[in-house]
Amino acid sequence: MAKSEKIIDKNIDISNYKGVWVIAEQRNSEVLNVAKELIGEARKLAKSVGSEVTAVLLGNKMDKWAEELIKYGADKVVYAEHKLLEVYTTDAYAKVIFELITSRNPEIVIFGATTIGRELAPTLSAKINTGLTADCTRLEIDLENSNLLQTRPAFGGNIMATIVCPNHRPQMCTVRPGVMEKSQYDESRSAKDKIEKITPTLSDNDIRAKVLKVEKGNMPEVALEEAPIIVSGGRGLGDAEGFKLIKKLADKLGGVVGSSRACVDCEWIDMAHQVGQTGKTVRPKLYVACGISGAIQHLAGMSDSECIVAINKNPEAPIFKIAHYGIVGDLYKVIPEILTALDNVEDILQAFKKLS
Repeated sequence: MAKSEKIIDKNIDISNYKGVWVIAEQRNSEVLNVAKELIGEARKLAKSVGSEVTAVLLGNKMDKWAEELIKYGADKVVYAEHKLLEVYTTDAYAKVIFELITSRNPEIVIFGATTIGRELAPTLSAKINTGLTADCTRLEIDLENSNLLQTRPAFGGNIMATIVCPNHRPQMCTVRPGVMEKSQYDESRSAKDKIEKITPTLSDNDIRAKVLKVEKGNMPEVALEEAPIIVSGGRGLGDAEGFKLIKKLADKLGGVVGSSRACVDCEWIDMAHQVGQTGKTVRPKLYVACGISGAIQHLAGMSDSECIVAINKNPEAPIFKIAHYGIVGDLYKVIPEILTALDNVEDILQAFKKLS
């Protein structure tokens, strides 16, 4: 059996597994924010078990980012550099990470619950013969036995289930972007002797499905998880035309458009804009909820926003319970007034600039 097909024995000695690994996902040779969020959470877990955080980075010509991961809190970085790793393919990434895991025995491996992470993580868990918990919202260590307590929503978000993997290693999970707080950047952290750069053995024959061309579909201008300002529309818009008004406000504020699941289900907007339990989890500085009643599934995806402004004509809407500022009224009357006020502010600022 080839090395890449090795299966870990079920009766393993789990004491041989040490360390918390974060798979630092990159796209277009830039590390995603979710990797920085996972490093912050991994540091808490590693501290509980007295181990180190290792960021695993796959790509090509990304030495700068390997150093950045140290400054974001990783104790070590394993950087696998190869031209065939520049663009993600399941075969290449799974082969390289599989060989790293089976040779180095990490205790915990964490992936972002992104499009790539949701494909790569289960592929690896099947190869390694270990468990995987998807879309976790909370991670803790059971100090009695070092088991990872992996909490995630279940049954449509009506209950929270905590899952453990007591007999297999590594313990693997995916975490939704935006759920964990991003690790603080520390310029003083030195990367000297903390980055291990390896050149994996890869050839075109290892990759069965090749990426020939990458085209962006109907996606937000900025990823929702990374946007500082989000203006979201809900069923209260009445129809798909309502998102034209939402877009005007988002553009004026320098933000992006979000949506509740109800609008996506009605096919008023693409799922890429969906915020909530079954969409994206976000933590923007400003979240404006327009015509969104505040179902628990939606609140789970945006309640950690720094400032929440709710516009709804129903004064009893649940969204007002978590909003920092609430406007009771018809959004089709309120938003145009806000746009006019913002235009007036811009005119005043321009006048001051001319005087100065």
